[in-house]
Formats: sequence, structure tokens, C-alpha cells
Amino acid sequence: MHIVVYSARSYDRRFFNAANADGRHSLTFLESRLDVSTAAAADGAEAICAFVNDCLNASVLLRLHQLGIRLVLLRSAGFNHVDLASAAALGVAIARVPEYSPYAVAEHTIALILTLNRKIHRAYARVREGNFALEGLLGFDLHGSTIGVVGTGKIGGRFARLMAAFGCRVLANDPLPNPELRAIGVDYVDLQELLCASDVVSLHCPLTPDTRHLIGSAAFAVMKPGAMLVNTSRGAVIDTRAAIAALKRGRLGGLALDVYEEEGDLFFRDLSEDVLQDDVFARLLTFPNVLITGHQGFFTVQAMTAIATTTLANADAYARDGRPTHPVSLERVA
Repeated sequence: MHIVVYSARSYDRRFFNAANADGRHSLTFLESRLDVSTAAAADGAEAICAFVNDCLNASVLLRLHQLGIRLVLLRSAGFNHVDLASAAALGVAIARVPEYSPYAVAEHTIALILTLNRKIHRAYARVREGNFALEGLLGFDLHGSTIGVVGTGKIGGRFARLMAAFGCRVLANDPLPNPELRAIGVDYVDLQELLCASDVVSLHCPLTPDTRHLIGSAAFAVMKPGAMLVNTSRGAVIDTRAAIAALKRGRLGGLALDVYEEEGDLFFRDLSEDVLQDDVFARLLTFPNVLITGHQGFFTVQAMTAIATTTLANADAYARDGRPTHPVSLERVA
């Protein structure tokens, strides 16, 4: 199968070529993002492979369909960037990678918490300048603190287990409580109770119409004063402007982000020589208690290997049976 891989970086080439070592697929790698203007590059291909910030709206899907594309391979678990109704109407199959490494994102979440809490990023910069003073670097013990986990799927569940191992009290909110987590002492509560009681709130829920701006002005108003908020799920789960207002008031004690609701114009590119055009993002960078990484939570050898292997397995199954191994259900939106 001829597959055009959009938003491809050197690491994508490395892992996809390794997964395709037998040459069963013809892979064309493009650095450009997928949108209406770049869709024509898929002419002559049978499938395209897209990443989280590629555009798969109705116009793009129609153009791909006109080019003969009948399979979209997502190298991600989430599919909120896909117009599923249009895909269903056009008969374009959507495949995803439902699980690659829950450990990768859960461990990155902990790295963000530890870094922001103990000011590791600031201490690193100070020491390199010969400043060994401790003023401004005071943190708190995670042991004995209360951690709120919003969403306890594969990643959130792994994070909850790790936090329990730290000796934390873990509160969780999810419409489908996990009995295995309850068995290790995780308490499921409603969202408001979780926000009121947690020293750290970590978001691990998918982006849906119900979770868009789930953490906004109302949520910040009831959060424990001085609490830390961490998001490694999807950027738009947080209302960024409301977060900035909470930081300015001192209501929010710290904010750690691996995702951002307008990240499509920023992340996965080197913009170090450019003037930052996103004023909201620029404002976030001015706070000393904000830590941001560029959507790298998934970025481990194990996760990248699994993403490439599963993506090509979806292509294998579609070529063989006309149905990918891990399809996104389109039945309810058809």
C-alpha cells in the first residue's frame, strides 16, 4: 500500500522505516501539515497517515476522497481533529492507535509535577550561572498530599497507581470508575469535590464536546487555593484565558502543560528564529510558576515503536480485509 505520511519528522522516518523493514508498504514522508492546500500531495496514494495537529475537516476529507484515499491512519489515540460525520458520509475508514505506552505519558506527567513543584528548571538555570541560593525554590512533599485525577483510562489509571505508590491520597473522577483502582484505595468523587480537595489536579480525559473547557472560570473558582494543575491530555480541556486569570489572582499555584489548545501553529516545529504570534501563549510564558513542554509526553522509544507498528498493522488489515485492526467507529455518526 502506498501511504503518504504527513507532519513527518526525522524520528517518524526512523520508526516507520523500522516497522516497514520488509518493504511491504511504500511510504512517502512529508514535513508539511495536512490541510486543504497540502492534500494534493496524496495524489496516487491509497492511504494517508496523519498526526494530532493535522487538519481532517470536511473539506480535507472530501479532497482526499476525490484523490482516491479511502483510509486515514491516525498515529494517535485521539481523533477529535477528524470530522467523523464527513468520513462516514464519504466512506473513508479512520484507524487509530488506541494504546502505545500509557507509561510514557503517565511518567511525563510525574516529571512535570516534580519539576514544577521543586523548581528543578529554575534551579538548573541558577546553578549554571553559579547561583546556589535556595530562595524561591521551596516545594512540598508529594507524600501525603492529595492528587486529583480527571479521567482514569489507560494513562490516567497508570498515573493514579504511580501517585498511590508515592504515598499520595488519590481522588478520581470518571463516568466509568475502575474497580481495580478502587481496590488500591483510589476514591471516586464528583468533579467539584475533587477540585476542592486536591493539591494537584491532573487531566487525562479525551477532548469531547462535554470536556471542552472543562477546567474554566467555574472550576478555578472552586479549586483549592494554591493547587497545581497539570494537563497532558488535550489542550482545549483547559480554558487558557481563564487559567491566566487564575494565575494572576494567585488562585492557581502552578500550571504544567504538555498540550495547548492552539498548539497546531506552534508545536512540533522549530520557531526559535521567529517572533511568537500567539499572544495568549506568550502571556503564559511570563509566569514563573508555569511549565510548558511541547507535546512530548508520548515521546519514548517504546511508544514510538508501538505507534509505527500499530499504524502499519492497521494498513495491513485494511489491505487484507478492508477493515483496519483499530477502526474509529463511524456507525453512530453516519
